[in-house]
Amino acid sequence: FSLSAVQPGNETTGINFLIGTYKEALAEAKKQNKLVFIDAYTTWCGPCKMLTKTTFTYKNVSQYFNEHFINLAVDMEKGDGPALSAKYRITHFPTLLITDAEGNRVTFTVGYIQPDDLLGFGEYGMQRGSLMACAP
Repeated sequence: FSLSAVQPGNETTGINFLIGTYKEALAEAKKQNKLVFIDAYTTWCGPCKMLTKTTFTYKNVSQYFNEHFINLAVDMEKGDGPALSAKYRITHFPTLLITDAEGNRVTFTVGYIQPDDLLGFGEYGMQRGSLMACAP
């Protein structure tokens, strides 16, 4: 697996999504001691496409998510998608999830989200994730 290619000097092209499986994302999250951000999308979903073209490309959003998360975009109708859809009970798209490295859901949101709101969502996930890590 690899991270999506970003050309040197052009690091503001968006969130770097892992090219790989859900299992590989969890393994990488364990290795780097990070949470996993999952973009659960479908190819026919208009708001999903808008997220990719707009929100995910904002420099402050992409920098934050690239620094703090292992990012994974999953087509919910292919590959790992159907199993993840069942595991996390995803019925609407896009669904944005934050999980820990074990795959436990930390938080989620459904629908298109503005850049500032996505940053807040990421910060909330980081906060909840660290609280979950301290729980007995």
